[in-house]
Amino acid sequence: MSARPAPAPAPAPTAKADPAAFRVLNEIGIIDQLARNRFERVLPQGLSIAQFTVLNHFVRLGGEPSLVALSRAFQVSKPAMGKLVHRLAEQGLLDVRADPDDARGKRVTITESGIAMRHACVAALAPEVARLHDALGDDGFERLLPDLQRLRQWLDAHR
Repeated sequence: MSARPAPAPAPAPTAKADPAAFRVLNEIGIIDQLARNRFERVLPQGLSIAQFTVLNHFVRLGGEPSLVALSRAFQVSKPAMGKLVHRLAEQGLLDVRADPDDARGKRVTITESGIAMRHACVAALAPEVARLHDALGDDGFERLLPDLQRLRQWLDAHR
């Protein structure tokens, strides 16, 4: 009696079989990794993308958030945010002071040097952004933006 050949393995599922929402989030994750790596290489003074993101947050939204509020906004632990803020404060880019409403808490503001550094970062990123623009054009970005904004708003509202 001869042995039967083993059945052929089932075909591996392809990425196209994944739900569209997963594929979109997967693409965004890959884009995030690629963009962070590319941008971090050109940021001034060895600034990390995380540090730039905090400076950009202050320029976009202003205010004097608590360390806890910043931790929540960036969805990181308070110690991680404290370390990041401390590094930026040591460079004179952020100002940290006691929270008048909570003796244990801290309030954080961006300094004029921090604003200038954020603008220097944006200027350093300009050639990379220009290359992206050349690849996709205004129309490409304008088509993407509304859907990305709706996705961000939904994700932010459903943390």
